[in-house]
Amino acid sequence: MKVIFLGVGEAFDPNQPNNSSLIISDKAKLLLDCGFTTPWQLWKFKDDPDFLDGVYISHKHGDHFLGLPALLLRMWEGGRKKEFTVVCQKDLKDEFDDFMEFAYKGFQSKFEYKINFVESKEDKNITFNDLGLSFAKTVHSGENLAIKVKNKDKVLVYGGDGSPVSGTDFYNDLDLLILETYLYDKEIIGHSSIVSAIKFARDNNVKCLALTHINRDFRKKELPGSRDKIKSDKVKIIIPEPMDEIEL
Repeated sequence: MKVIFLGVGEAFDPNQPNNSSLIISDKAKLLLDCGFTTPWQLWKFKDDPDFLDGVYISHKHGDHFLGLPALLLRMWEGGRKKEFTVVCQKDLKDEFDDFMEFAYKGFQSKFEYKINFVESKEDKNITFNDLGLSFAKTVHSGENLAIKVKNKDKVLVYGGDGSPVSGTDFYNDLDLLILETYLYDKEIIGHSSIVSAIKFARDNNVKCLALTHINRDFRKKELPGSRDKIKSDKVKIIIPEPMDEIEL
């Protein structure tokens, strides 16, 4: 299972694309979140209307789902006829037709491929091709669900937004944890910090922690001088750049 960090930025970073990752396994290609700038990153990586099998939307904040209309429309424009899956919470599923009509009035009726919706819920297990998917709530300003992805003997969690909830086995023994970490040691607006993320990963025996969604000002002004403090003797820590890849 391969992970491509298409974007690693927070909502308003002018230099970093929105936080989004691409999962590629033997039988599935699943996009994790699709913010305003995500489609451009995907098209840079692979400009093929049939490439993706599905997308997971963690929550309804613009930098995590507002790129969806452009993604779907360009697949239609490119001639896609293969079915496509959207895994999301019930509110987005129920509002999807109005959402698409607002973004691109009249175009959804022209699509020549079927969109299948799979509802994500806490404690629900889903099989998506050769991927096992499950979900857990995080502490965020909106209803956000982290997603766990299992493939063969490898397991990762993509947190979306928000601080992970302790006291469950959802995050135990992960090969990779992709966690948004807004500031260095302060947790604000329902976001993790770098310090709390490292502690959480260590406490849950995570092998590798990817720090994403870092505040734009901290990334620009303070991160270069803070990198020597961002370390752990138990957890491999990476701060990926757009288009970085990791093989699990």
